[in-house]
Amino acid sequence: MSPSKLGYDSQHYDIILAPVITEKATMASEANQVIFKVRKDATKPQIKAAVERLFDVKVAAVNTLIRKGKRKLFKGTRGVQSDVKKAVVTLAEGHKIDVTTGL
Repeated sequence: MSPSKLGYDSQHYDIILAPVITEKATMASEANQVIFKVRKDATKPQIKAAVERLFDVKVAAVNTLIRKGKRKLFKGTRGVQSDVKKAVVTLAEGHKIDVTTGL
């Protein structure tokens, strides 16, 4: 079934790009927080609405940060990684998201 038939708006899928699965993100999950990569132009209310709609949870707070791209060497040539915007989503008590399973 397509997302629109399930009642999901495709714009919510466009805002949330991917979950961040790192050691630090795993430690944050113990504090009822989930970290996502999001679009650079996404606002906190848009991120909150997307997470609540896609995962059927209640969001208490959303904090965002932008990691600036690093200068790296790619096979001997200089390059710059893209900037990445991350959202740290704090869930309300009793709600949980398991990012290891697919959406």
